[in-house]
Formats: sequence, C-alpha cells, structure tokens
Amino acid sequence: MASDEEKSENFLPSSDDTSDSEREDGGPATGTEQPGTSGGASVDRVPVYVRGPAAVDVTPDKDGGVTKEVIRPGYGDERPGTGDTVYVHYVGSLTDGTKFDSSRDRGDTFKFTLGTGSVIKAWDMAVAAMTRSEVCIVQCTAKYGYGKRGSKPKIPPNATLVFEIELLDWKGEDISESLDEGILRSQLSEGDGYQTPTDMSTCNVHVKGKHGDRIFEDRDVTFVIGEADAAGVMAGVEQVVKKSKQGARSKVVVKAKYAYGSEGNREYNIPPDADLEYEVELKSFEPLKDSWKLNLKEKLEHSENLKNKGTDFFKVGKFKRAISYYGKIIEYLKDEEKLDDETDASTRSQLLLAAHLNTAMSHLKLQDGSEARSACDSALKVDPKSEKGLFRRGMANLNLRNYEDALADFKAVLDLDPENKAAKNQLAIVAHKIKQIKENERKTYAGMFEKFASEDAKKAEKLQVWKDGDKQEKTAESDAAVNAATDSGDHSAPTDQ
Repeated sequence: MASDEEKSENFLPSSDDTSDSEREDGGPATGTEQPGTSGGASVDRVPVYVRGPAAVDVTPDKDGGVTKEVIRPGYGDERPGTGDTVYVHYVGSLTDGTKFDSSRDRGDTFKFTLGTGSVIKAWDMAVAAMTRSEVCIVQCTAKYGYGKRGSKPKIPPNATLVFEIELLDWKGEDISESLDEGILRSQLSEGDGYQTPTDMSTCNVHVKGKHGDRIFEDRDVTFVIGEADAAGVMAGVEQVVKKSKQGARSKVVVKAKYAYGSEGNREYNIPPDADLEYEVELKSFEPLKDSWKLNLKEKLEHSENLKNKGTDFFKVGKFKRAISYYGKIIEYLKDEEKLDDETDASTRSQLLLAAHLNTAMSHLKLQDGSEARSACDSALKVDPKSEKGLFRRGMANLNLRNYEDALADFKAVLDLDPENKAAKNQLAIVAHKIKQIKENERKTYAGMFEKFASEDAKKAEKLQVWKDGDKQEKTAESDAAVNAATDSGDHSAPTDQ
C-alpha cells in the first residue's frame, strides 16, 4: 500500500482506501492539489478519449467496467504477475479531458506491487494484461476506480476515469528467506484456495528448468518439503513450492546460490555460478496429518517413520532437519499419557524418550547447550533413570560451563552403571576443570591480598614520613620560640627553684 508521502505525490490510492463501503462512510480523500482555474489560469487538459473498436474488456466478469486499448504494442508475450513490482508512467484524466495526475509531469516513474490492492482495481486488472513497453488507454467506471463518493477535490462522485499507461518494466517478487533477491517469482496463475504446503508436506510438482535458451529439465516430480534434495530438486525451487497454492504456476529466476552454486551440475551441463530460470507448477500436495486427525495406532506408526527419517538426517549431519522430525514425534505423543494397553504404552514411552534424547544429541552437535539440556530434562521426565539422558545433560552442562551440575550428572550415570567409561572420562575432565577454577581463584585472591598488603604498607610508610616531618617541623618551631624569648630578655618563663 502506498505510504502517505507517496499518496501526496500521486493520485493512485489503494482499493482498500477507495472501497464503496468506506466512501459511503465518508472515507479518506486523497490526491494532489486541485488543478483548474486560479486567477484566470486555464485547466490542464488532454485530448478527450473516445473508446475504439480495439478496446478489450479486462474485467473477470466481462461487465465492461474496465477496458484496455493498445496504442503502442509492447514486445514479447510475457506479462507481469501477482506480487511483481511494476514500473509505469501514466496520465490520469476525466472523460472531459481534465487531467488530474501525471507521473510524466512529475518526471518520476511510479511503482507498485501488482495484484495486492495497493492501487485501484482497474490498475491491477489492466497492467496484468500488458506486455513490456506497451502503451495503452484504460477506461474504468467508478466501481473499479474511486466509487460513489469519488476522491475530493479532484475526482467527482461516480466518475469514469481514463488513464494512459506505459509499462516500463517489472521484477518478480522476492521470496528468498533472506530477502536478497536470490529467488524472484512471477505468478502465471495464483492457484486455488488459500493453503500452501507446510513442512513435511508431500508435493506433486512439474518443473521446467532453463539455462539461457536451453531447457535442461522438464519433468514431474514428487518430494517432501524439507527433503527436496533427495529428489534432485534444488533449494530455490522448493522455496517456490512452499509459497504456492495448489494449481499455481510460477516463472522464477533462481540465483546461483539457490541453484547449483559454485560447483554447477555436470548431469545438466550447468556451469559454476549460473543463474537459472524455472517454470514451476504445484499440481497437488498433501500435508502431514495433524495430530488430532490420527488415532493412537496411526500416531505410533507415523512416529516410527519420523524417527527413522530423523535418524537418516542426523547421520548425514543435517541436525536441524533431524530436530524437526523428532519434534513431530513429540507433538504426536506428548498428550497420550493414559493408555490401557501396556504394549502401546511401552511403545509410546520408547518413541517419546528416543525423540527427546535424539533432539538433545542434535542440539549438542549444533553446540546449543541450553536446548540440549532442556531436551534431556524432558527425556528424564519420561525415564528418570535414563543413562543417556543423564550423560547428555552432563555434556550440555559442560558445554554451558555449569561444571558442578555436570559433575552431578556424570556421578548419577556412574551410580546406575559404575563401568560406564564415557562417564568416567567426562567426570575426570569436569573434576580437573573444577580444580583449575579453584586454583585460579586461589591465585587471584592471593594476588589480591598481596596487592592490598603492599598498598597498605605504602600508605603506612607515607603516613609515617608525614608524621616524622610534622614532628620535626613542630620541634624546630618550638626551639625557635625559646631562642626568640631568650634573646628578647623575656623572664616570664618559669625557672627551676
């Protein structure tokens, strides 16, 4: 949506600002200062537009509310899609030729995000039907412009408007997670519904990849969100799928870092650091079922599969991905506490314990001691005598430099298994670190005491020097006074009897 500053410089408020319901309630008027006569000046005008036979209705309902007539064809057959940032020049006028706004007069292009309601409805419809460098005349009724109330002071109520629009260029929507323009998407069709694939959804996709003018990949592929690389699908394409509705088609420019990077791809003959272009269609997807949709047996079966997948990711060093799978097990089973069947109860406890322990181990690999300790605490609630839970919590505390807590955890492991070599080794390491800390503290305090004693001695020495100097000064003053009294014949001082 245009900012207030942008609205003061152009006359294209969003459709949100110009809906009929808002205008009937006295919605906001927008625009620049009123053109027209002032002190006898003539009104700024353009030639009156008369719609020709080449004008095309671009409304979805074909009600004639927005027509578009090309006066200079563009080139190519590509058109901007929803979410693209488009750059245009325009001149807006009333049907009598009164000009109310012009980007050309301001000497600056106007940009907006297409299909998001940031401009009047007529613009979203008409510009989406234009090609690059095309110039057209768009005429729209009040329904697709500024509605029943218009927009004072320039747009009268129920006004039909005329725009000359030149589409200069556009760029795709940046859908990269870091917003570095590494993945720019132009939607060819938006798809159906409102849902998009979530983590672990199974997606059926058609992909067509191009390097330059060469198509190197054109296939149907099925993959799970988070596991796309296993199906030979690059990260950039997976990101497009995650942002798509079912049935959506997109054209995408994928920068090298989200494609095949500095290594390229020999199979497809893609050189290093190559940017690629893709067309991606999400044909269908099936989200991983929510917990409330599954019965206990299904939860246990799904959890076993999730554990195996998580372990596969752990083995190849994809620890964050493994954590997401273990987390799903916890989501499935955490509330299944009261089970009558002993076998189900045992299976649930084993899977839940494994999920917490494996989560802790993954966090330890990522050097995240705090999360690892939390996962171990959860594991020990399931089984307070879990050696792995105690040992890994000890490692987490060691990572966090909580040496006393780590010492207690490793001792607890040895209480359960006195022959546990790993716990013995870590216990020795922790004991040594505690000893070092105490030794360092002793040296620090000893040094501090020596420093304080030295400073106190220096202060005492200075004080003594001052006292001695003061005493000598006073003695000298006394002798001087006696001498002065004797020399003056002062016999008032007492004498021995």
